[in-house]
Amino acid sequence: MNTPAELKYTKTHEWVKIEGNTATIGLTDFAQSELGDLVFVNLPEEGDAVTAGDVFADVESVKAVSDVNCPVTGEVAEINEEILDEPAKINEAPYEAWFIKVNNVTDTEDLMTADEYDKFCESEK
Repeated sequence: MNTPAELKYTKTHEWVKIEGNTATIGLTDFAQSELGDLVFVNLPEEGDAVTAGDVFADVESVKAVSDVNCPVTGEVAEINEEILDEPAKINEAPYEAWFIKVNNVTDTEDLMTADEYDKFCESEK
């Protein structure tokens, strides 16, 4: 399992890269491997408000439809149009295939380090 140390993680298997007051969010390597081949992604609109812990997107795999929870609170600044057209990019490179970028970020206290996330994933097996 690939868990880059510079990112933060959630118990619902999203990753977060915080730069200044902007957070880039995607699905972890663990999540994409558990879901299987992704065939569809549904994302919010730019300008939408998102809240930590709430669903902001969903992904459809050959197995099922799964919710994607927002790890932070803020406003959607940008969506990744590329994964709408090619959801398989999430399976191929989960830490490059981000979902959204969020501005005015708050509510980051529940995020885990890479080591904490790895231990959490081990406990889920």
